[in-house]
Amino acid sequence: MGTPIRVVAAGDLAPYHLLKDSGDDSRLNQLGYKQELSRSLSAVSNFSVTFSIISVLTGINTLYNQGLSFGGPVTMVYGWPIVGLFTFLVGLSLAEICSAYPTSGGLYFWSSKLCGNRWGPFASWLTGWFNIVGQWAVTTSVDFSLAQLISVIILLSTGGKNGGGYEASKYVVIAFHAGILLLHATINSLPISWLSFIGQLAAAWNILGVFVLMILIPLVATERASAEFVFTHFNTDNEVGIGSSLYIFVLGLLMSQYTLTGYDASAHMTEETKDADINGPKGIISSIGISVIVGWGYILGITFAVTDIPKLLSPENDAGGYAIAEIFYQAFKSRYGSGVGGIVCLGIIAVAIFFCGMSSITSNSRMAYAFSRDGAMPFSPFWHKVNKYEVPINAVWLSAFIAFCMALTSLGSLVAFQAMVSIATIGLYIAYALPIFFRVTLARKSFSPGPFNLGKYGVLIGWISVLWVATISILFSLPVAYPITDHTLNYTPVAVGGLLILTVSSWFLSARHWFRGPITNINS
Repeated sequence: MGTPIRVVAAGDLAPYHLLKDSGDDSRLNQLGYKQELSRSLSAVSNFSVTFSIISVLTGINTLYNQGLSFGGPVTMVYGWPIVGLFTFLVGLSLAEICSAYPTSGGLYFWSSKLCGNRWGPFASWLTGWFNIVGQWAVTTSVDFSLAQLISVIILLSTGGKNGGGYEASKYVVIAFHAGILLLHATINSLPISWLSFIGQLAAAWNILGVFVLMILIPLVATERASAEFVFTHFNTDNEVGIGSSLYIFVLGLLMSQYTLTGYDASAHMTEETKDADINGPKGIISSIGISVIVGWGYILGITFAVTDIPKLLSPENDAGGYAIAEIFYQAFKSRYGSGVGGIVCLGIIAVAIFFCGMSSITSNSRMAYAFSRDGAMPFSPFWHKVNKYEVPINAVWLSAFIAFCMALTSLGSLVAFQAMVSIATIGLYIAYALPIFFRVTLARKSFSPGPFNLGKYGVLIGWISVLWVATISILFSLPVAYPITDHTLNYTPVAVGGLLILTVSSWFLSARHWFRGPITNINS
């Protein structure tokens, strides 16, 4: 109380010093911003939003085909904890920086402050656009995967592919996608107190759903895999011309890394979180840690119900090649003569994915709100507006609209769509790595940590995190099928490289003349 507040300007090199007797609002003022959003989220609420975005039921089920195709049980069972460990280290590094700079801008704000006067604006611009486009790609892929799952549920409910079931066209799927986004934008227009409650419900649904399915499906299945199969079987029958075991294992890791993304949401929610410099970092770390544990249990449980990998992956099965749906459907059909129970279980997954997409829009909108507050986006004053409930309403609907536009590429080519959503993993992780890299290089000696810090291990963990992101960026850009054609080419480096070119060229052609990084709005 009564402690002077130092406002940090855009290019200020001075580190952020904690104010012992100040509250969250004063700390935000010190960083250069006034409180505009409603600060009512608890530590549990902050965690719930992020845990719902990571959503193991979303990522694992969506890319279970990828895991089965490239290595099968061995890749999933052992690859998950490997990816989980390195992801946790990345999370620790981000949490340390979040504790020092608890603001909705998150990654791009951190990059600016860690780079200082000379490189801060460019670092902020680069990080911010990779972050926000990566987030939009996450929302696109999540809601599109839900639209696809709904079409599979309808297919199975009407008799399955081999029983004359209804197969939705790509236009029907995109209509489902639009409807889902409309619901998500509407929900995110509600006061944050409502979203807090729904977020906690979503977290509980994800945890309970994992435990119910990982126990129920193997119990119901009349045929179960042996422990030897689950822990030692390595599937090399991928039908894409790849024979190297190491190469196959690496490609199978995408399922795990795709799932374990989106935890920067805890940082983007800090201006609405109480004790943000402590609870923001807690949200990042706890959401990753719990996701890794329950996700591994889920992989083990479901894989015990896998007995015939080629049949599960066949586009001629009842689920049209959707492996998880076929597992659930056949497990109940083989025991009870009807797959209705499996369809109900798919409904549990569908609700979890719905919550994931909803929370993704929440995070997207806060990032768009902060980025436009600093003038980085076209028509920034419009996207920065908040309504009477202190919700960035225009940013919410912008995020939903862009996610819809990105999905429209699926109408022309699934290859183009996959290139678009590849930014959801690699693009987003590059945005994670940039502030960590600046923390361990330019700001190695000047960085002043907040209440949560890694002490003498901060630099070491930071370097491991940066090297991991560099590694997966290369590995996930490798070809996924041979011979390489326009239909089998991995367009990830094209998409990510295109984003890099657009971001850098826009900086040199225009933004360098007017964008100065985070700017204070205390007196506005």
